Amino acid sequence: MKKIIVAGIGPGSPEDITPAVIKAVGEADVVVGYKYYFQFITPYLKEGCECIDTGMKHERERAEQAFQLAEQDKTVVAISSGDAGIYGMTPLIFEMKRERHSDIVVEALPGISAFQKAASLLGAPIGHDLCIISLSDLMTPWEVIERRIKAAAMGDFVTAVYNPKSHGRYWQLYRLQEIYLKYRAAETPVGYVRQAGREEQEIKVTTLGEFDPEAVDMFTVILIGNSQSYITDEKIITPRGYYREKQESDVKPGQQIMIESFRTISSELRRKNYPVDHLWALLHAIHTTADFDMERILYTDDHAVEALYNKVKDGSLKTIVTDVTMVTSGIRKGALQRLGIEAKCYLSDPRTAEMATEKGITRTQAGIRLAVQEHPDALYAFGNAPTALMELCDLIRKGKAHPAGIIAAPVGFVHVKESKHMVKPFKDIPKIIVEGRKGGSNLAATLCNAILTFDDAEQLKPGRDL
Repeated sequence: MKKIIVAGIGPGSPEDITPAVIKAVGEADVVVGYKYYFQFITPYLKEGCECIDTGMKHERERAEQAFQLAEQDKTVVAISSGDAGIYGMTPLIFEMKRERHSDIVVEALPGISAFQKAASLLGAPIGHDLCIISLSDLMTPWEVIERRIKAAAMGDFVTAVYNPKSHGRYWQLYRLQEIYLKYRAAETPVGYVRQAGREEQEIKVTTLGEFDPEAVDMFTVILIGNSQSYITDEKIITPRGYYREKQESDVKPGQQIMIESFRTISSELRRKNYPVDHLWALLHAIHTTADFDMERILYTDDHAVEALYNKVKDGSLKTIVTDVTMVTSGIRKGALQRLGIEAKCYLSDPRTAEMATEKGITRTQAGIRLAVQEHPDALYAFGNAPTALMELCDLIRKGKAHPAGIIAAPVGFVHVKESKHMVKPFKDIPKIIVEGRKGGSNLAATLCNAILTFDDAEQLKPGRDL
C-alpha cells in the first residue's frame, strides 16, 4: 500500500516515544526528517531502512520527497519532534495530498508534545483551559500573533509559548510579557523548560513579573499560569476545581452564587494585576451594578480598603455615617454585628428637618452637620447627595471633622462631579471614589461591605455575612 505515516517522536528522550511510533519506524522503508532527530529513532529501524535529511526550514521539500518515495510503493515515515500535528509535518502532508490529488494513504500518529513534557516537569500547570501560541512570525504576521496573545491573556488561559526567541527575533517575547502584565498579576506563575527530555534539560519556575526573556532560547517552551495557578515546592499547580468543591461544601447557596460571580467578574476584567484591596472593592462594585465601567471609574487611595479595615479591626473605627437611609440598609447587618460597628443616617432625625429649615440648606447637608458633631471620626459613605459630600468637605476644611475615611459615590447631574473633586485633596484621609456622574446608594453600601469583609479578599471568598 502506498502510505505515508506522519509520526511525532516526542520531545527527545527514548521513554517519551510512543509504542505506536516505535512500531511504525520499525516497519519503514524510508524515514524522512531533520537529521538531528534521527539519533532518537535509530535503535528501532529495520535493516536497510534509509534516512533522508532535507535540513532545517525545508519542510515543503521534505513533504514532496515523502510523496515521491511513497509513490514508489515504499512505506515512508515522516518524523517531527513532539507531536507532528502541533507546528509539525502533519498539516503540511495533508495539504500536499490535497494539492497533488494524491491517492496515497496518510496516517498521523500522535507524539508527546514539548508543552506536555514541560508541564510534567513543572508540576501540573495545565490543569485547566489551555492555549498554545508560537511567536515565530515566519509564516504568520506579527499583527495576528499579537491579537492572539491579547485574546489568550484576556481569556485567562494557561498559555504555552513555542518558538519564544531566536537570534533574529528577540523583542517578541518582551512584547508578550508586556501584554500579559496588563491582564495578569505580576505574581502569576511562569515556568520554562529548555531541551525538555534531553540531556541538556533545564527547568525554571518564576513569576510573570520576575521572568527574564533573556534566559530562554529557541529550544525553550514557556508555560504561563492562569489567575488560579500557584507555586508550591517549586512546582506550578493550576487547579481544576475538584478540591475546591470539597472545601466549599459548607458554603451556603447564596454565598456560593456570590463566590462564582466574583470569579466570573475577575476573569473578565481587562487588567489582572490590581492590588488586592482595590480589586476587592472593584469586584464588589461590579457585582452590585453589573457595570464593567467601574474598572475605569472606581478610584481608591493606595491601601485605602486595607487601612479602613485595620481601623475596624483595632477598634478605632466604630461608626459608619451615611447620607441616606438606603445606604445604611444595604450595609450587611451580620458584618456590623460581627465587628461591633454601628451604621447611622441622620436624615430622619427630627433635628435635621429643623436645622435644614433654619439654615436654608438641604436635609442631607443638615444631617451631615449633626453627624459631625457626634461622630467627627466616623467613616462617611455617600451614595445619593452631592450637597452632603460637599458639606463634609467644608467641615473638614474648617477643622470640625476628621473622618476615618470617605466613600464618595453620589449620583446625578448637578454638582456630582465637583463634589468628588472636592474630596481628593484630603491626602491623609483614605478615600474610595466612584468618579464622574455614576454612583448610588447600592454602590456606597457595597463599598462599605468590601471594607468590612476585607479579610476574605485574599481567598476571593465573599458573602460570609449573607
